[in-house]
Amino acid sequence: MSTRKLKAFKNAARSQASPGPPRCGLCGKTGNLTRTECCDQWICDDEENYVLFSYARNSCYRNHDRYTLCGFHYNEGHSGDWKTCEKCRKSFEHELEMYVYYGTNEYNFEKLRNPPKYKPTRCSRCGVVIVLSEGGYSTRGGKHFCGACMHIDFPDLTGLRDSGECL
Repeated sequence: MSTRKLKAFKNAARSQASPGPPRCGLCGKTGNLTRTECCDQWICDDEENYVLFSYARNSCYRNHDRYTLCGFHYNEGHSGDWKTCEKCRKSFEHELEMYVYYGTNEYNFEKLRNPPKYKPTRCSRCGVVIVLSEGGYSTRGGKHFCGACMHIDFPDLTGLRDSGECL
């Protein structure tokens, strides 16, 4: 099939398709939508629903803007494609786990293909695996501490005193 015929065929198919109203690319809702600044995708215009310091993940717009490489890439003013951006990769060198999370989580319209492998982050005191994207840990001097051990090094923050053991 010639290129001209192929284009005509695709255009005809596109005009016959009835896609309906635009939908949020993350949750599928059709009301109160906007386009993302980073990748021009339809998304819920719901950032005002987020309550400061709640760390809730109830806003499609905020989740994509704050928890994806696409949003990070745009907000940092990087040029080119986020999936191949060396500046983005270098920004997460110290926590490759977060680079992979930001590139593959459910807040992405397009996920990072073949994400790099990384070693899990472990508590510097007890060795338990810490999932950085889920929070519940602290860091000091380049070391990570799980929630159970955090009180040993940060008793003033937790109100607990060192018993010498993990909880």
